[in-house]
Amino acid sequence: MEELDRLETDEKKEDKSGSSLFHHLMAQRKDEEKIVLQRLIVIARLPRHLADRKEVGAYYERLNSQLTKQYRMDPMTGLLLIYSSCVLHIIESSWDVLLAVLKDLKEMQQQQEDTLLEDPKVLFMDHHPESRLFQQWSHKVLSAEQTVRDTGPKRLEEEEEGDTETLFCSVMSALQKLSENVDIPKKIIPGSVHDETPELIVSQKVLEKLLDRDEVLTLKQYLELYDSPLHIDMDFGQIVRSSCLTTV
Repeated sequence: MEELDRLETDEKKEDKSGSSLFHHLMAQRKDEEKIVLQRLIVIARLPRHLADRKEVGAYYERLNSQLTKQYRMDPMTGLLLIYSSCVLHIIESSWDVLLAVLKDLKEMQQQQEDTLLEDPKVLFMDHHPESRLFQQWSHKVLSAEQTVRDTGPKRLEEEEEGDTETLFCSVMSALQKLSENVDIPKKIIPGSVHDETPELIVSQKVLEKLLDRDEVLTLKQYLELYDSPLHIDMDFGQIVRSSCLTTV
């Protein structure tokens, strides 16, 4: 009888303090419901002094690990493709996580020496994606052969010489197809996907041209607009929303 009274007393204490398993699960569910998935796509140049491109992948591995500990209920998924002259980084998570990645990139730009990325630009920000393109975060250092898409000379020339919207749609289309072909999530994206289907990789020349386009917001411009009192709802670098966003 005394033991039963003690258990009832402990249960009441748990209810009051909110430390019971039920309360814990309910709190966890509320946290999950608060998470709103968003998608960020960043492009940047690799500095000439960078001796080993693997350093970029290792850096973001560590950042992902830190953010996972800080935002336990909000995993970061996506893909970092490391070309010979630039990078393409797709990140999917809550706005808090994406903002942390952007601010970390801003701090990186303030370094006088040994920065891993230069001239970053925000190519795309989707505030309401229907679902994740990738099941977890991974990265891949691409060889020279993998950076040129085999889509036919005429089509490739049209993409590389097109206007900014055409270049942007080329990137989005390739990413959509790539996500559909990566069936088995791994820390390092399966190399066979790139080796057997090089057309899934965005052309390095397309990314280089987008990096040169003034229509695509720099990281500094994007964060300044975000911090402005007006707080403009931005999708991607001042480019007019096009049909490719709903057709890829």
